[in-house]
Amino acid sequence: MALGTNTTFYETPNHPYQGERIAEEAGLVSTYGLKNKEELWRSESSLRQYRREARSLIGSAGGDVGAADREGQEFLDRLRRIGVLGSEDTLDDVLALEVTDILERRLQTQVYRKGYANTAKQARQFISHGHITVEGSQVRVPSYTVTTAEESTINFDSSSPLTDELHPERADQ
Repeated sequence: MALGTNTTFYETPNHPYQGERIAEEAGLVSTYGLKNKEELWRSESSLRQYRREARSLIGSAGGDVGAADREGQEFLDRLRRIGVLGSEDTLDDVLALEVTDILERRLQTQVYRKGYANTAKQARQFISHGHITVEGSQVRVPSYTVTTAEESTINFDSSSPLTDELHPERADQ
C-alpha cells in the first residue's frame, strides 16, 4: 500500500456535532457493546454499500425490480447467507435495511443473544480472550459476521474454563 493512501473502511458523519445523531449513536454503541463509534460507522458504511449496490442494480434494469432481482441474484444470495435478508426478500427490502440488521449479525451480538454472556460487553471480552469458537475454530474478532449456516455452531472453546456450567462468569442459562 502506498504511503498517504486512505486506509479507513468507513465514512464519518458529515456534520460532527449533531446532538440527536450523537445520542442515537451512543445508544447503539451501548446496546451492542461496541468498542467505539468507528465500529458503528463501519457497519453503517457496509449498509450504505449494500444500498448503493441495490440502487445500481435497479437502475441498470430500468426500474424493473423483478429483472433487477434476477440480475442481482448473487448479491441477494450473499445477503441471505449472512442473514441480513430473508429467503423471500427482494432488492426493495435491501433499501429498507437498518444498521441494526447489520449489527445483529456480529459474533459479539450472536454470543450475547444466545445467552453465553450476561452483557454485550462481556460477550466481546469472551471472544477477544479466545473463549468462543465458530465451527470448531477459535474466533477472536467480535465484529466477525456470522452466516446463517454458522449460527448454530457458535460455542465455548473446549479448552476454555467457561465450558464448566458452574463457572461464575457464565450467564444464567
